[in-house]
Order: sequence, then structure tokens, then C-alpha cells
Amino acid sequence: MEQTSMTALISAFARAFHSQNNETAVFHDDVARQLFTDEEYQRISDTMSAGIGFFNPAFNGNSDQALRWIVDNQLSPVPLGRAAFAENSLERAAQIGAGQYLILGAGYDTFAYRQPVWANALQIFEIDRPAAVKEKQERLEKAGITIPANVYYIEADFAKSTWHATLLQHKAFDCTKRSFSTALGVLYYLSEQDFYALLSNLSSILPKGSSLLFDYPDETSYTAKAGPRASKQAMLAEAANEKMLASYSYREMERLLAAHGFLVYEHLTPREMTAQYFSAYNSANPSHCMAAFDHVNYCLAVKQ
Repeated sequence: MEQTSMTALISAFARAFHSQNNETAVFHDDVARQLFTDEEYQRISDTMSAGIGFFNPAFNGNSDQALRWIVDNQLSPVPLGRAAFAENSLERAAQIGAGQYLILGAGYDTFAYRQPVWANALQIFEIDRPAAVKEKQERLEKAGITIPANVYYIEADFAKSTWHATLLQHKAFDCTKRSFSTALGVLYYLSEQDFYALLSNLSSILPKGSSLLFDYPDETSYTAKAGPRASKQAMLAEAANEKMLASYSYREMERLLAAHGFLVYEHLTPREMTAQYFSAYNSANPSHCMAAFDHVNYCLAVKQ
């Protein structure tokens, strides 16, 4: 738990690569690349391209083409889609009165360091494990990126039930203020019991009208029905000592949310995500089309 999250690191790499190599992008992140040294970025690139035999045994091309195939097909679809969905939804929430943004499992999320004018009024809380918070701050410092005055760091472990108490004690947090929360790439690594506790904690500190947006694996993700992309993703996570633990049907998710006062406001399947957030990119890049990841759904829920 105290090591650097490899899945978070690779997600940031994927966002950086996509933004650097596409004028029309699913999601633009012009800060992610700054979190890597040139040597580290190249090392990840080389390691990924060398793994083409695992990802696509029938591939025929050079190392640059292999890297592009791996990023477009395996690494990018989930982090790009969820980031686009999250930030579009955050902007709408801010327009109708959300005053706080809670980034649960912030990892290498870069919104706070490229925030648009409309976000300046938000209080932004990046919430993650102590080691992850420290390591990210070190990367920001090395990159010469200034931490904005409206950004705060909260050390937490979502497998423990005390993290929300730390947030409540923070002088900048206001439990009466409507908040927008994200848990991107988090649910895969929580047991159902831990996710239940997370929802309970959020419900106890967030006022009516607050939102929670997250991605989650569907009920077939870790079964024989899962496609090759999903199977390989789970294998990679387990190899990085970050085993994926739980999956949910839509009805199960709806039930869990309702038990804590949340109702589903928007829900996207992979097909719907592809149509809504990947179509402009695919039209501009017909030779490198992308599709949202198999067996991953995206949900925006609102507290009643």
C-alpha cells in the first residue's frame, strides 16, 4: 500500500501520450507529461512497446507503432473516458452551485494544476494514501508546478473508516457546502464492504445535491465472459500487486447507492461512452480509432 501505484502511473502516462500525439483528443491533459522525467517517460514507453507480444501476439510493425497500438487499445480508453466525463460533469455542477471538489484516490490527477477560470471558486481536496500524496507533491515540485491556493491534500486509506474524519477536521472543508466528488479508478481495488463504507462516509458528510462520479467494472469483468482486454488488464493489475477485487451489475450498483441516499443521475455503458466521448476523436483519427473499455461502466449519482 505504501508503494507508488503502478496503475495510477500508467494512467498518467496514457493521458500524457494521448495529449502529445493527437490534436483532436478524447481528453486533453497538458500537465501529465510534466510529472515524468524524460528518462522515466522513455523507460515506460520502451517497456510498453516491448510488451506487444502480450497485448497483441499477431501485431506486425515497429516499436513506435506497437506503443501507439498498446496505448490506444489497452491503456488509454478508461482514463481518457472517465476524465472527460468527470470534468464535463464537474463544470455543470459548479455552474449550479457546487463549491467543493473532492478527488478520492487522486493519484496523478492534474485538474487542480490546469484548472479553468470557472474552477477558481472551488475548494479542491485531493484525497489519497500518505505515500501517494507525498510522491505526487515531489513530482510537482520537480516539475516546477505551483500548487494553487485552493488545493488541499488529505491523507486517507479508503479501506479504513476514519478517513472522512480527517476531511471534516480540515479548516477549508465545509460540510454544509454542496460538493462534487470523483472516485476514478478506485472501485476496482476496494472490496464491496469497503465500497459500502465509502458510500456511508460520503453520505454522512455531504449535503443534499452533492454528486459522486465513478467508473466501475461490470459483473462479467472477472469471469470467462470477459473479453481479452479486460482479462489482460486484470492480469497486469495483479502483477503490480494491485489486484482487482469487486465487480457490480447495474442493479447491484443502483441498490448500493440508494441504500446511502444516492440516486443514479447519469450512467454510461462502454457503447454509450464511445458514442458520446470518442466520436470526435475517431472522426479525426480514422486510422487510430478507439473504443471505450469493455466491461467498464461510468456513473454519476446525486445525493437526495
